[in-house]
Amino acid sequence: MAKSKLSIPTDLTRADAHELSALYKAKAVSPVEVTRAVLSRAEKLQPQFNAYRHLDAESALASAKAAESRWQKGKPLSAVDGIPVGFKDLLHVRGWPTRKGSLATAATCQEDDSPVAARLREGGAVLLGKTQTAEFGWRGLTESQLAGVTPNAWNIDYASSGSSGGAAVAAALGLGPLQIGTDGGGSIRAPAAVNGVFGFKPSYGRVAGYPAALNGNLFHIGPLTRSVRDAALALNIIAAPDIRDWTSLPRETRDWTQGLDDPTLNLRDVRIAFSPTLYGIQVHPEIAQAVANAVRVFTEQGATVVEVDRVIEDPTPILTALAAERAARLVREIGPKGLELVDPSIRTSVENAQGISIANLVEAQERRATLAVQLRKFHQQYDLLITPVQSQPVSKRGTAPQAPFLSAFNLTQQPAASVPIGFDSNGLPIGLQIVGPSLGDAAVLRAARAFELIKPFARITS
Repeated sequence: MAKSKLSIPTDLTRADAHELSALYKAKAVSPVEVTRAVLSRAEKLQPQFNAYRHLDAESALASAKAAESRWQKGKPLSAVDGIPVGFKDLLHVRGWPTRKGSLATAATCQEDDSPVAARLREGGAVLLGKTQTAEFGWRGLTESQLAGVTPNAWNIDYASSGSSGGAAVAAALGLGPLQIGTDGGGSIRAPAAVNGVFGFKPSYGRVAGYPAALNGNLFHIGPLTRSVRDAALALNIIAAPDIRDWTSLPRETRDWTQGLDDPTLNLRDVRIAFSPTLYGIQVHPEIAQAVANAVRVFTEQGATVVEVDRVIEDPTPILTALAAERAARLVREIGPKGLELVDPSIRTSVENAQGISIANLVEAQERRATLAVQLRKFHQQYDLLITPVQSQPVSKRGTAPQAPFLSAFNLTQQPAASVPIGFDSNGLPIGLQIVGPSLGDAAVLRAARAFELIKPFARITS
């Protein structure tokens, strides 16, 4: 393709999606070149990092060639036309199996795309493959008998968290600039934090989901990227209703990237509550100090920041009761024989859930509603809430990192993001959580981008 005056990265796997889109438009780089570079890097790093469960090089290159033709004619399908994308292996993609990290699933290829895959395919994105997940998205650790171990992108001796661990590692390593994950209790935000990438859980229903998830309407679908702008770019495509998901929200006409790169972007007149413990969570001093340092950036950008220690009560009893729904759906999906094949910890969870009564479930749903209303009232006083993501430094492989600040906002279905803010003494990433009011996705993205402009996110360069 003809070259332009745009700066072309020497390593195309380092380029963000919005940069690639501009290069495609200028005919400076081809989607085929980019896809080949990403596939080559994935093949090189897969034995060590195991980010992908399935890569479809043949299909990806065919899609890239079609995208190249469209860009040459000046008729791209969207701004993500020709951009490589990976999908967490809980999401259906036509022509690929959905194994969900479990021996209890079949290697049967799916006949239909999930809504998020359909929207990206319609937009011309290059569908690369499926990233590794914790078994059925059950734990915050991307390790299973089927999937093997997906270690931390910064140090293979440490955990990548979960359950979207493969997506976070792929994003961090340059194995596709757009990664799609799921979050039923922190599964986008926790791995984003410990792998040093941006993870965004949109408001519930913003991104349509189908088939229904095990954890029902706690389940959000969203992007993991190396920049806030790329997450917003992805949202322009995937934030759309789908007739198969009756809870999906209408499409907004806004461009989610609008104004994010304004050099004057600041947070004047934004009211932020900073809660270092949320409900009395014990936080490692190293994490607490890093988060406090990051919060000062928001103050320097003009925001009014008020420390509010205890925002809510511990939501664990609600989550414990609602686990009965997830357990029942799992048993229905895989049956008793399938249950024999899952990790023992999952079987134990299913057994424990059998003791939860209908009355317990009803009470939990009522308490959930009370929590949601409480936080809606809270956000009448504060535009945003900031907390840590993890309570302890990143754990070694085999142990799930501790991220107790996250699940409450699945209960309330609010938008929330994990923003990279630095590293612990072991050289492993730390994340900051930004929570917005219901449907306040744009406010979360603006605040995250304001931070990123002052403190650019560190990246893996090797």
